[in-house]
Amino acid sequence: MPSDISLEQLALISEESPVRVADADAERAIIAEIDLCKKEGDTLGGVIEVVAAGLPAGLGSHVQWDRKLDGRIAHALMSLQAVKGVEFGKGFGAARVRGSQLHDEIGYDAAAQRFTRHSNNSGGTEGGISTGEPLRVRAAFKPLSTLMRPLRSTDIKTKAEAVATIERSDVCAIPAAAVIAESVVAFEIANAFLEKFAGDSLIEIARNYNGYLQQVRDY
Repeated sequence: MPSDISLEQLALISEESPVRVADADAERAIIAEIDLCKKEGDTLGGVIEVVAAGLPAGLGSHVQWDRKLDGRIAHALMSLQAVKGVEFGKGFGAARVRGSQLHDEIGYDAAAQRFTRHSNNSGGTEGGISTGEPLRVRAAFKPLSTLMRPLRSTDIKTKAEAVATIERSDVCAIPAAAVIAESVVAFEIANAFLEKFAGDSLIEIARNYNGYLQQVRDY
């Protein structure tokens, strides 16, 4: 897959993929693994990445824990069934490098009249506030627990060893979960947006938003 492909192109390609990935080689490998797991009566988890581009800098807050944009998005994603981990930008990889290798240096785009970052290891948020760079968040989903080849369990009445019940199961729910993950992230961004630019009509909201953008450009 070309390294210079745009986020818009990635989104369009992913929408056409049965497993919602933009890399054709990865798509074939994923489908093959799903087919193999189905034959073996097993299940698969996966990692979903949601990217939100075009956000203005300033959404969220560093003042209160429950108003941090990344905290709210992480909360929403962790609330989804089977999610076991959430990370932004470099995520857990940030713990394995030095600060000088991690932190995003700040620049200024004179043409756009806005401050930028030379990298995006933070994933588009700093201190709970959007930076204006693309927001990148990943959620790790565990494999479904309803196995066609059940694991050992224990009978809660007799306390004797037993085998888990077999019931209907999907092999992999990641493609469907990706749609849900996009939705919950969008809701949290919309909430933060309206907290900052709210009005009684779309016209008023647009006025507030455009006025803020002009204020940032004039800074």
